[in-house]
Amino acid sequence: MEVIVDRIEGEYLVLELPSLKHINVPRILIPNALEGDIIDININYQKRKEKETEVKTISENLFLDWRDKDEE
Repeated sequence: MEVIVDRIEGEYLVLELPSLKHINVPRILIPNALEGDIIDININYQKRKEKETEVKTISENLFLDWRDKDEE
């Protein structure tokens, strides 16, 4: 989805959505944005899957460590 930076109001960017509605987004999320910029918003499904796998591995290792200590 593409959104347009309609204007900047203090610490907020006012973004125009494709539906022509406007939303306020904290400027800290896109600090270099200027009025008129077009921002492409996409969901990165591949990175989400990688993060899920990473968290699952960490969780499994935590439980394995815990079980190993219980057996000592």
